Amino acid sequence: MTLTLDSVGARLARAPGLQRVPHPKIELLRARRFIDDRLCADLIALIDKDRRPSTIADDNGDAYFRTSETCDLDREEPAVARLEAQLFALNGIDPRLGEPLQGQRYAIGQEFKAHTDYFTPGGPDYEKFCADTGQRTWTFMIYLNDVEAGGATRFKAIGKTFQPDPGMLLCWNNRKPDGSVNPNTLHHGMKVRKGTKYVITKWYREKPWI
Repeated sequence: MTLTLDSVGARLARAPGLQRVPHPKIELLRARRFIDDRLCADLIALIDKDRRPSTIADDNGDAYFRTSETCDLDREEPAVARLEAQLFALNGIDPRLGEPLQGQRYAIGQEFKAHTDYFTPGGPDYEKFCADTGQRTWTFMIYLNDVEAGGATRFKAIGKTFQPDPGMLLCWNNRKPDGSVNPNTLHHGMKVRKGTKYVITKWYREKPWI
């Protein structure tokens, strides 16, 4: 069964193994070991095979705002199809609203400075990226490996920091209850100090992506 976006939070609140991070300013949940080690390894291999320098819609004039590498993952890959199925079983969101799964790789010194996943209404890239598919709604992010030092995700506005943990899922609603964007979702993919960090991200839109 597919759900309307307004129903997703209630479904996730009932999901076994998914815990709400207690804070009134954000709808943020976490599940440890959402995917197993084999799937993590398969996804890492796909990222390494096709990675390229990451881009960003608006870097605020900072060429070092996002220094990671990125990989758009092919839906036909068995590991990708398996993860898509697990996400749908968890969140029930109509798959047509989902952007393609994206993998990110962070080497030593690489980061993604504090940013939001939504596009700022009225901003220079809002019409370009939201005219057809609408705003981003939910984000689902999965850590694929341990990182020897650094690489945490910090939600500064709510004082929460999450260390990479293989298979762990973080998901959050980029909107407030009234449907407006939530600036409290500002988060920083902090610099990797030692090792390499791999994550998977899935974003959903207001209107069909495909």
